[in-house]
Amino acid sequence: MSSSRLHTKIESVKHFSLTMRGAVIGLALFATLAQSSDFGTTGLIDTPTARMKPDGSLTFTLGYDQRHKQFGLTYQALPWLEMTYRYTGFEDYGWDRNYEVKALLWEEVEYSPLPQVALGIRDAVGTGVFGAEYLVASKRFGQWDASLGVGWGRLAGKGIATNPLTYVADRFEVRSTQTDGFGEGGELASGDFFSGPNVGVFGGFSYAFSSLPLTAMVEYNPDQYTRDVGRGASAPSSAWSAGITWQARDNVDLALSIQHGEEIALRWQSFFDSKAEPPKQRAAPIISSYYLPQSEFPEGFSKDNWFDRLRFDADRSGLTIKAAKLSADETAAEIVVGNLYFQLWSDALATHLAYADLHLPATVDTIYFVIEERGHTTATVIMPRPSASQGTPEENLYRTRIISARGLDHPLSAGNELGRRIETVVNLRTRVQLFDPDAPLRYQVYAAIDSGYRLNDAWALQSSIALNLDHNFDESNRRDSDSLLPPVRTDIVKYLDDGATRLNKLALRGRFTHKNDFHTRVTAGVLEQMYSGFAGEVLYWPVSSRIAYGASLAYAKKRDYDGGLGHLDYDAVTGFVSAYYASRFYNYDFGVHVGQYLAEDQGVTLEARRTFRNGWQVGLWASFTDVSSEEFGEGSFDKGFYFQIPIGSLLGGESGRSNLTSHLRPIQRDGGQRLEGLSGDIFWDLRQGRFDSFKADARLMP
Repeated sequence: MSSSRLHTKIESVKHFSLTMRGAVIGLALFATLAQSSDFGTTGLIDTPTARMKPDGSLTFTLGYDQRHKQFGLTYQALPWLEMTYRYTGFEDYGWDRNYEVKALLWEEVEYSPLPQVALGIRDAVGTGVFGAEYLVASKRFGQWDASLGVGWGRLAGKGIATNPLTYVADRFEVRSTQTDGFGEGGELASGDFFSGPNVGVFGGFSYAFSSLPLTAMVEYNPDQYTRDVGRGASAPSSAWSAGITWQARDNVDLALSIQHGEEIALRWQSFFDSKAEPPKQRAAPIISSYYLPQSEFPEGFSKDNWFDRLRFDADRSGLTIKAAKLSADETAAEIVVGNLYFQLWSDALATHLAYADLHLPATVDTIYFVIEERGHTTATVIMPRPSASQGTPEENLYRTRIISARGLDHPLSAGNELGRRIETVVNLRTRVQLFDPDAPLRYQVYAAIDSGYRLNDAWALQSSIALNLDHNFDESNRRDSDSLLPPVRTDIVKYLDDGATRLNKLALRGRFTHKNDFHTRVTAGVLEQMYSGFAGEVLYWPVSSRIAYGASLAYAKKRDYDGGLGHLDYDAVTGFVSAYYASRFYNYDFGVHVGQYLAEDQGVTLEARRTFRNGWQVGLWASFTDVSSEEFGEGSFDKGFYFQIPIGSLLGGESGRSNLTSHLRPIQRDGGQRLEGLSGDIFWDLRQGRFDSFKADARLMP
């Protein structure tokens, strides 16, 4: 191949790759964030406004004032729906968990006299300590933003008018937290919504300085802090508060306020955009290995063989070539490709295309890329060879087609050094218990050393070792379970303390894709940090379908606390049938699992995750079983949040597909517990390699 021809090929491929990335992923611009209150929700100081943050933004809030400390987690779940989880500590009471939702009723329109209006419920699921409902309007005047709201519950204060809903039904006249005290938490407090004899008003304004990253705030908050006063605290001397927010960085705010004329408060907030596409990752330079000396190749490779050169170049960029073959007339090539490095599969595929165009025989004009994601083949992407096509890069992009994954008969196999190597990935992971009533935060930060050795195309040995970096579970008072159910999870503190550095997994795992649409997985050995045994799962998911069905079955035996190979005297059979829907609805995917859990209780788990092809997943789940709320204990039923954060993207894109994953539960109990990663997880594992990750235009999705 001449150097001029090579240069032409490289430039053609680069142009195609950039066009593909631009058309497929675009650029997400993180707009200036609306200001958040100390409660985590978009607002002023302690009161909400009708403003919303950009869709997909995730906000962490830490607040401190002289009455309490607050940790808030807020996700803009939809352009019109904001959801907040709060964990609040009191000097004399311990900690309280509560949830808030705020829905946008209509947006403010430029040059219109109408304000933006939102409806919200504070402490919708919780003890009712912060119970309040509100209807609030906000209107912007240049750099000024004014808000005025009508509130129930704590936002009614002493009240200025009779609750208008009492004219509709008598039940709105009495608020149970005013007569019966506060609840145990964990259940929807719908009986109190918009109730109470009176309503009050709240509001305020903010001013954003044009030449400084500062915003000044003044608010009127009628909250009388009845619960605090009843426990000996002083009543607020004024309903007025003032403060200032400093935008220290693009995604960090710091605030200082004087509340009720006498109390000093501090707030720290950090923002993340779960929708943002990662920065372009740098692949190895596109230089044909044809010109490298034979000594640069691993033993058994030949630089004169296009397949060996292709695998060698792909491997340099964190990609894998499992197998390949040419058609009988050598005008088409089929290549089974994997991705260990690029956060976006579209970037990985563009790089695969660049190397394939350099190394395939000159007769090939069409390439069939069979996508392999986590051991399963998910789709086949048919692409024209850029240097052999007469079309522009844009035209070639729209000639791309996606069909079912296909098997290769008698392929060229990657059966030597690159195929047999031990693949090791190091991820930073956390185990967090935020909601221990005895302390605000129990945590462990550990390095997960995940290794795999592929025995053949389907079977692999896998291990995961957790190397403890830091934890404070040794300070917990909850080592012994008070559960009425078998302690299948409530003794987790013993595992995290006695086995802080531990063997999390040592298993033989097989992954298979049958007839393009059936995916199966079988696992035997040390399954997860608390259980050994064997497990199997099957998923039926046609390539372009938005609906999938699955089933899982496992036998689990409880491991010893020290994280070694010993076991305790408890075992269980657990299994589920599942259904999934990959919606068109703002990247939301939904799952339903019905079956038997580790404590042998039976019921259903509902989960929803907002999943993006950039690696972010933000979701929640709830499990309802035949265990009563009294048997379950504090929290009433199992529920929590799931996060997968692509730390590779946050670190500039050079850390490969490393993810920070975490499950956050309000409280760990024994009802509704499943095996980690082995009960209905194939669907989520394949999400980044799903068919619509390769669509040139989301509007073309079926």
